[in-house]
Amino acid sequence: MNQAAIAARPANRRGLVGDVGGTNVRFAIASLAVDGAIELTSALTLEASAHATAGSALAAYLAAVEEGPLDFASVACAGPVTSGRVSFTNLDWSFDEADLREAAGVDRALLLNDLAAVAWAAPALSAADLHPIGELAAAPCEPATVAVLGVGTGVNASALVRSCNGAFTVVVGEAGHASFAPSDEVEMALWRRLRQRFGRVSNERLLSGPGLRNLYEALCDEAGVRAETFSPAEMEARALSGDRIAEESLIRFCSIMGAVAGDIALTFGARGGLCIAGGVAPRILTWLERGDFRRAFEDKGRFGPYLAGISTQVILHPQAALIGAAHAAQTRETG
Repeated sequence: MNQAAIAARPANRRGLVGDVGGTNVRFAIASLAVDGAIELTSALTLEASAHATAGSALAAYLAAVEEGPLDFASVACAGPVTSGRVSFTNLDWSFDEADLREAAGVDRALLLNDLAAVAWAAPALSAADLHPIGELAAAPCEPATVAVLGVGTGVNASALVRSCNGAFTVVVGEAGHASFAPSDEVEMALWRRLRQRFGRVSNERLLSGPGLRNLYEALCDEAGVRAETFSPAEMEARALSGDRIAEESLIRFCSIMGAVAGDIALTFGARGGLCIAGGVAPRILTWLERGDFRRAFEDKGRFGPYLAGISTQVILHPQAALIGAAHAAQTRETG
């Protein structure tokens, strides 16, 4: 788009932004300024289980906030987006950009993977939005590729990559469905039990909210005790109350997260740092800080020194994906 066309646009443009996860659906109205500033208003979180389709969740939001005409819509989705269409990984929903345009009443709509959206948000996050895990052996490289590992109802990874001309682009795949790699005899035993149960053991089978429960149950099986009935969200309280296997589950979970995060940092060459997104990590910061995460992150043989210089931080900003969805829409129109 040429500079004259950009200048002709209104100083501020308003659009719908969304973050559709496996558990929660978040929407807001984003105002985009010509200087790149993004402001979110009318944020609302809905329960995915309360809606039969993505369209009904969107309609419920728009009815609740009663916003006026919008210029665009950009929604981050927990699933692979192909040719403007998504089938959600942990929801029985599908949606495409034509549906989004119609539902939001806009001419321009964008669907993108949720971890791609978080990567787009990375440059806008401040130090207050990030909680460092571990210490660095050297200063991080900037500007350089920043990787994001998302751990929530599901798992995925993305990276914000700076091209040779200084522009940013985002790459994303489906890292949560890559094969889990056991790192010791305990994890080999866990892998065998989960393989009997699922047939194939992906990272997501252990490194996710449901995966934490799978991990706990497998450790109970190994110990020959009955698994108690409680949710992954209650795991920390159980561990602090004296449940030894719940405690072991959290320690092992953090170690597995560190190992996978190290693999992601190596895969993307994330010299600018690795950020952990999603709803799980902020709830277990104390456990992540114990050292098992960072130790597993750097435990990559000859490449331990390489990883020792890569920062690891937990994203605390609750609307990172919404900011990223707005930034992606802005970049799409001005790039």
